[in-house]
Amino acid sequence: MIVTGLEHLLIAVPEGGEDEERRFFIEFLGFKDVEKPDSVADRRGFWLTAGAVNLHIGTEADFRPAKKAHPAFLVADLDAVRTRLEAAGYPTTDDVALPGFRRFFTADPFGNRIELLEPDA
Repeated sequence: MIVTGLEHLLIAVPEGGEDEERRFFIEFLGFKDVEKPDSVADRRGFWLTAGAVNLHIGTEADFRPAKKAHPAFLVADLDAVRTRLEAAGYPTTDDVALPGFRRFFTADPFGNRIELLEPDA
């Protein structure tokens, strides 16, 4: 069996945190809401999309933030994203360079680690 792509990834948030998480991904990273199919519409959480990225947000009663595991999203203007995040009080942290990319880490409203990258010019 060979993996041929990534259909979606899921990030967990505490129950009741959906509105704050939705705002973070839509306002700061440009995601858009996607209607969940009827077969899972009664489940908590929500779905988002940006370009070819499908992101599902689910809730956990005993939530603990992902401090190491993380998604890495490609962005079009890394400096502008960083400015918006920092102005809103979200932390940004540089890390060692990766060949061909500029990058930093941030955290969503619940402490989940998020990496943001932009290819070098």
